[in-house]
Amino acid sequence: MILITGGAYQGKYEFARNELGISDGWIDGGHCRYVEIFSCKGINHFHELIRRCMAEGRSLDGLPHELMKRNPGICIITDELGCGIVPVDKADRKFRETHGRICTVLAAEAAAVYRVICGIGVKIKDD
Repeated sequence: MILITGGAYQGKYEFARNELGISDGWIDGGHCRYVEIFSCKGINHFHELIRRCMAEGRSLDGLPHELMKRNPGICIITDELGCGIVPVDKADRKFRETHGRICTVLAAEAAAVYRVICGIGVKIKDD
């Protein structure tokens, strides 16, 4: 598994496609079916998948481990959410915390983790 994180609109998707050579098999977390995450090559906007699942009341407790087990070669692209102002809304704070905890587990198990800034990927973990 490869995890790519960074701020919004920083070129994460283009980095994955051009620099890592993952050009097809992508789904978008903003509108994909949940089951698709277990068979795709990559998921863009992973944070939006988490937001949608939380809004639907879906339990995400086992998501990181299930995803790693069922789709170990996946490339996950997500926005970095924890560096801004803490949201006033309780649901938004819960989303931010849940996203951070899931990504922490994914990063610990990933073969590689990249942080992309201004289209430039910096490898921050390499197993």
